[in-house]
Amino acid sequence: MEVAEVVPEFAEAFSFEEFNAMQREALPALLDTDANVVASAPTASGKTALAELAIVDALRVAGTALFVAPMRALTNEKEAEWDRFEDLGYSVYVVTGERDFNPRRAARADVLVMTPEKADSATRKHDSPRYSFVTDVDVVVIDEVHLLDSETRGSVLEVVVSRLRRLADPRIVALSATMENVEDVAAWLDAPDAATFDFGDEYRPVDLHADVQTYTHGDNAFADKYRRLYTALDLAEPHLREDGQALVFVSSRQDTVQAAKKARDEIAERDIPIATRGEYDFHTETQALENGTLRQSVLDGVAFHHAGLSKNDKDLVEEWFKQGRIDLLFSTSTLAWGVNLPARCVVIRDTKLHDPLEGEVDMSPLDVIQMIGRAGRPGYDDVGYGWVVCDRSEADRYRRLLREGKAIESRLADDLAEHLNAEIAMGTIHGLDDVMDWLETTFLYHRARSAPETYDYGSIRDRVRTILDDLRDRGFIETDEGLGLSPTTLGVLASTYYLHLDTAERFHELASAAPDERDVLRAVARASEFDSVSARQAERDAIDDTLDAGEKSLEPGARKVYAILVGSMDGSIPPELRSDAWVIRQNALRLVAALGEFFVRYDRPAGANLAARLEARIETGVPADAVGLTALDGVGSGRGHRLAQEGITDPNAVREAGVSGLVDAGLSEGVAENVLEQATDLPAIHVEWGDFPEAIDRGDNELCEVTVRNAGAGARVGVRVTVNGVEMTADGTYLSDEMTVPVGVFGAEDDRLTYTVTVTFPRAPLRPVREERVVVVNAAQANL
Repeated sequence: MEVAEVVPEFAEAFSFEEFNAMQREALPALLDTDANVVASAPTASGKTALAELAIVDALRVAGTALFVAPMRALTNEKEAEWDRFEDLGYSVYVVTGERDFNPRRAARADVLVMTPEKADSATRKHDSPRYSFVTDVDVVVIDEVHLLDSETRGSVLEVVVSRLRRLADPRIVALSATMENVEDVAAWLDAPDAATFDFGDEYRPVDLHADVQTYTHGDNAFADKYRRLYTALDLAEPHLREDGQALVFVSSRQDTVQAAKKARDEIAERDIPIATRGEYDFHTETQALENGTLRQSVLDGVAFHHAGLSKNDKDLVEEWFKQGRIDLLFSTSTLAWGVNLPARCVVIRDTKLHDPLEGEVDMSPLDVIQMIGRAGRPGYDDVGYGWVVCDRSEADRYRRLLREGKAIESRLADDLAEHLNAEIAMGTIHGLDDVMDWLETTFLYHRARSAPETYDYGSIRDRVRTILDDLRDRGFIETDEGLGLSPTTLGVLASTYYLHLDTAERFHELASAAPDERDVLRAVARASEFDSVSARQAERDAIDDTLDAGEKSLEPGARKVYAILVGSMDGSIPPELRSDAWVIRQNALRLVAALGEFFVRYDRPAGANLAARLEARIETGVPADAVGLTALDGVGSGRGHRLAQEGITDPNAVREAGVSGLVDAGLSEGVAENVLEQATDLPAIHVEWGDFPEAIDRGDNELCEVTVRNAGAGARVGVRVTVNGVEMTADGTYLSDEMTVPVGVFGAEDDRLTYTVTVTFPRAPLRPVREERVVVVNAAQANL
């Protein structure tokens, strides 16, 4: 069955000319019906083509397809692969948190690509103009639907699918590697029997031999890592000697590099003939690699692959491995989910990994199955060999997993309160009846019906009622006598910013106070999102060096987060903390931005401005006195430091310096012109005291006016007037030109009155403008 015969107008969109047996069997359900489809098939059997067929079915009737990829790295790969659709005149648009988002491109796209997390965020905001496109999708393709069973991400995928079905009622096509209970997923998605496929191992292009190899666990974790490495090389060696290839999965980016270095030495010691140093042409090609360590390693037939490499280096490693010029490849789990890069021998060296937010965790069973499934090269091998290297105490667990697979379970019950609050905040649930209707759209409900011994649906219903009572008591929702449910500001903020409910409560409390920098940083470090962060022994001295003794009250994990935030603001994160710093900092930035919005919503402009400035400093590391420069597009850490060193520390100074001054400070002329233009689009605040008196007699009073003038672009500001530290007035407004503030001058008991006018910018990281005026209080004259 040739592609050109089945979908002639889309033949160029496929990377092959004929459908295989598995694809042929699924074709009628995908192309001849509009039914929801669920297909489980072994890794490397051609599931991607089923996704592409579902997309083609939507495109040929001018529909829009949404492809939900299991991880962010894969969204980029799909974008590159699906240039084929672009060549046919269809638009493919990837929506991720790491890119600038263009709502118009998203709305016009024919194929959208998102992670579950981004789809969750978009659907929560579906009624906003920026994200309204998400309700117009006609088919949703879920790649690797067994992600439902992920403890950390499964509930997100589950609620996204349920929400989309309620909002847009699209066709659902769910694909997966082998799963034990495909019928449960089909029941959840209302896929008929004729559109439910459970393709067995007979559809694997290469047979798979999968087993467990144990090692002797010692007291030293570092030594154990190398014991597992030598065990992995023992398993790979016979295949390498027979001109086969081996793929070894390790737990971290750094481990891929260190393992590759050690493996090169061991391969030389064992005299395994895989080096390619004698190939002059290949030696020349390797000069295109940007990573010097990788450049040296590939000449010995050994390479490493992880998400931190440049796209160029990853692409070259993948291509050379496919060509057989690299024999031994060390990788993180990302490769197992993404690129179709099989090897004769696959070894999972590490079954445990360090997660910056969770500490040491077991590798997900889904990851294990996915990795082992990469064993066997179609067209080259008759059998693939997959091995899990683990401690003897865990051997039976992994043998059972390899032999029987794993049933997909719902993880929604663990996060039910947050997701229920989100649905109420979005307005998709208005009452108790809606809650129960929503519950019946979840995988949790369907799994509970099929496995009552594992799930008790009656207790789930009771739990929902308990959660609703708790949400009401904690101020996230409101109820009325008619069993109606409505969100509060707190509930909406928690949903909009993906906050744990405990974190939202803490932020709410802080927004009612007058916090300083330390209060904000401590609140973020103590957020529930960081509860599982742990500080290893080697990190604790670095944390102590970064923080003062006043932070000893924090738990070790919170102190680690706090130290990373302080180090980020100074641009000096200690080396011992850098491995976890990126993930922790990205999550912290999201939380600081959320806290800033709490201050805005609860009318605390000074707190909002403080959060905006801290967010900018954590992201860029600019000095505190130069943080206002980050409000200018194109000014980050490097340029911010450069300008600050020349005394240009805020937009006003930029305007005064002009292009010539900015060029003298080290900017190119083009950048200087752009930065100056940005500065002119920001407010320029001046405080004019007018006829404000210098002195007043005790007992007298005088009503004066202070003018706050804006000579720049309009902006929302908070204006606060205090006398001797006591607030007299506070006002929030949009200031386009000027405003007058009435100020009473009273001859009080104090000898001096210090009046302070503070103008803050709740939506920008500009430093507050503060002006003071001192009024002397004259002593009362004695009566004559």
